[in-house]
Amino acid sequence: MSTVDFPIFANSFADDLPDMFEPWSAVVVENPTLLVVNDELAHELGFDPQWLRGADGVRFLVGNHPLPAMTPIAQAYAGHQFGGFSPRLGDGRALLLGDIVDTNGVRRDVHLKGSGRTRFSRGGDGKAAVGPMLREYVIGEAMNALGVPTTRALGVVATNELIPRDEMLPGAVLCRVALSHLRVGSFQYAATMSHDHVRRLADHSIARHYPELASSNDRYLDFFRAVMNKQARLIAQWMTIGFIHGVMNTDNMTISGETIDYGPCAFMDTYGPTTVFSSIDHQGRYAYGNQPHIAQWNLARLVETLLPLIRDDKDESIRVATETINEFPAIFEHEWQRLMRAKLGLTEQSSIETSLFHSLLTLFESHRIDYTNGMRALSDVVRGRRERMHSLFDMPEAFDAWARPWLNAVNSDGRDAHEIADAMDAINPAYIPRNHLVETALAAATRGDLLSLDSLMEVLLDPFHEREGLEQFTRPMPSDWDGYQTFCGT
Repeated sequence: MSTVDFPIFANSFADDLPDMFEPWSAVVVENPTLLVVNDELAHELGFDPQWLRGADGVRFLVGNHPLPAMTPIAQAYAGHQFGGFSPRLGDGRALLLGDIVDTNGVRRDVHLKGSGRTRFSRGGDGKAAVGPMLREYVIGEAMNALGVPTTRALGVVATNELIPRDEMLPGAVLCRVALSHLRVGSFQYAATMSHDHVRRLADHSIARHYPELASSNDRYLDFFRAVMNKQARLIAQWMTIGFIHGVMNTDNMTISGETIDYGPCAFMDTYGPTTVFSSIDHQGRYAYGNQPHIAQWNLARLVETLLPLIRDDKDESIRVATETINEFPAIFEHEWQRLMRAKLGLTEQSSIETSLFHSLLTLFESHRIDYTNGMRALSDVVRGRRERMHSLFDMPEAFDAWARPWLNAVNSDGRDAHEIADAMDAINPAYIPRNHLVETALAAATRGDLLSLDSLMEVLLDPFHEREGLEQFTRPMPSDWDGYQTFCGT
């Protein structure tokens, strides 16, 4: 295959920001075995999936078969991790291979995870295990199918070596694709060097993600506001599907507004704002209900780095930045309410108190309702069938009392009930990556059996279309999984 059959690689991050990376090479994998290729994403990027399945393609996916103009680097960044600032984190087990323009004209990063030690490894081995790398594939593709902005896996390759964790685990490398890997932590790292580094990083970010702001007279404040708006929409989407990221450190918040790093993430079964699954989140900092507040906190760290660029006068810059960051709760609430209206079959013009949304969630919490199943059952109620919803409640009359004003609002504008219900089904998924199903599939894959993973992915890639015979994929976590925890996978 000639080079014209590959996407053309560039190195725009390295070209624009020479002080924010280290040139590096992936460790040589002697005996790689392909586990997963994402055919849809491969086509979108301009790769031939069959080539990726061949020997050269598999070596490319682990960083051992460089393509023309591909110059791997380890990016530098800082970050607040559980509130504590680390001035130098960076890609400790990852490499940016470069960026390409996909078949839709969108520039995207191609990136490795688990590719060996770098100068940022901080004592780690730079490796990754099969389970956590396949988790990135499963959750990323599920989020994409749910319509949530996300990084995605192009492929996962087993290294056929054992790596030490709490036990010896089979190793793997993930090839990940993102709009970019620019993070809040990237700006924090630049700020430790100079205002000029922050300016160059901001200009690079604007050119990459917000080119419409390039000619703005207030482009750095406008840039911050654009990032804030994207993050408000993203977190609203997380909240309305019951997703818990688990480790919302500033180095895990992207400038592009994509979800990144699926380590201790999970989907909520029983609704509860204090739900935490991460084994390292002992204080509940990143609990489900805290995610909007943490997003605002992280964004405040971003705008702090931009203060010298926003206004020449420090006090005025702080005043303007503070006014802007204080807009976040209202922006988030607007996005969340917009999504909740759609999930409940209401139009923007529907006359209803927004307290109804919160009272529904309070009802779910007090009756320990599975969030996904409860939201999905609402469309049946619109169709005039309450059996499914009533089966979730010990006291169905509690739901019926809540439902009266909701149904009055739904039915007030003369729309067809079945059309309303169908639209609700298109936004309330029947299938999510339920934690026990994901863990069972990953455990089997770690043993070399990918059948459960394949079956799970077939369901998750079509989450809104309910099918007979798939009831096992809608059942909440069994009681013997009580105390389930997720881990960062490092």
